[in-house]
Amino acid sequence: MEQLEFFAIPSPCVGVCEANSKGFCKGCLRSRDERLYWLKMSDTQKHQVIRLIAMRRQKLQKLAWEKQQASVELPDQMGFEF
Repeated sequence: MEQLEFFAIPSPCVGVCEANSKGFCKGCLRSRDERLYWLKMSDTQKHQVIRLIAMRRQKLQKLAWEKQQASVELPDQMGFEF
C-alpha cells in the first residue's frame, strides 16, 4: 500500500545540466532516463531516485576523501635510517 503524499516531490535539478562520462548529471546525479522520465514517475519511483542520488553522492564524497588522503605526502622516513 502506497503512502499518501500531501506535497509534490520537487525535481532534484540544481540547474547544472551537464552529463559526466557515465551519463549522470554533474549537478543532480540523475541518469539520463531518470531526468527524462521524472515527470512521468510515481511518487514511489521518485523517492527511489532520491535514495539513489544520495547513495551516488556518498560514493563521490568517499572517493574524493580517499583521493585527498592518498595525496598527503609523508616526510621522508621521519629521520629514521631504514
